Amino acid sequence: MIDFNVIHPVILTLIATSFTWASTALGAATVFATKKINRKMLDASLGFAAGIMISVSFWSLLAPAIEMAVGTGIPTWLPATVGFILGGLFLGITDRILPHLHPGSPIEEAEGIKTAWKRNRLLILAMVLHRIPEGLAIGVAFGAASVSSSPTFFAAAISLAIGMSIHNFPEGIAVAMPIRGEGKSRLKSFWYGQLSGMVEPVAGVIGAVLVTISKPVLPYALGFAAGAMIFVAIEELVPECQRGENTDLATISAMMGFALMMVLNVALG
Repeated sequence: MIDFNVIHPVILTLIATSFTWASTALGAATVFATKKINRKMLDASLGFAAGIMISVSFWSLLAPAIEMAVGTGIPTWLPATVGFILGGLFLGITDRILPHLHPGSPIEEAEGIKTAWKRNRLLILAMVLHRIPEGLAIGVAFGAASVSSSPTFFAAAISLAIGMSIHNFPEGIAVAMPIRGEGKSRLKSFWYGQLSGMVEPVAGVIGAVLVTISKPVLPYALGFAAGAMIFVAIEELVPECQRGENTDLATISAMMGFALMMVLNVALG
């Protein structure tokens, strides 16, 4: 168990999100080895990532939020539910406003406010949309661990960081490879691929600072992060991995991702 009097949760969040950023960069670095995406591998990876996001949303965020609400005098389900709905609404509104393009989609299918921005910038913004809730989730999880005496919360934060690191690898590929396929240099494709991961440490630190300042908002913040992540998984990752002919592979991969994070949370807890 970490002594939070020695290591501040913001520092732990920064360390954890630096690893998730590095995982994004590692995925983007595959452009130095190949130019084309193996669609089967990408669908399996995106399905696996979706399973991880759905799993950590419950095991690392909603379950701790419900546990934290015990003894507060309000229904234990209320903070998690309110936060969950608000998180989904926040991402839903952001999705409609922020110009972005899902990997594998033609430029005509760009979402958000209409803009003349090029494909690579829209791809990066799509990944930024993912990274905000992921970073917030890690920051909130470490913030919750710092104010709770239960080792379960620290285990949840660690497993969340591990899950997001695994999850970010295929997303680095999903940005860098299409840019490389359009004729950009390997170095430029790598740069754009890892760029989206840079927002995760920023969002993580913001989340950790907010919840350590105000303990009563913690269960709501955990639910908020879970709702935002579920929105991303269902709105973007699941449809994307089901676009081609590898639907069964993507579905099985999603179940494997869910199972892996369930095992990690229970084993670490």
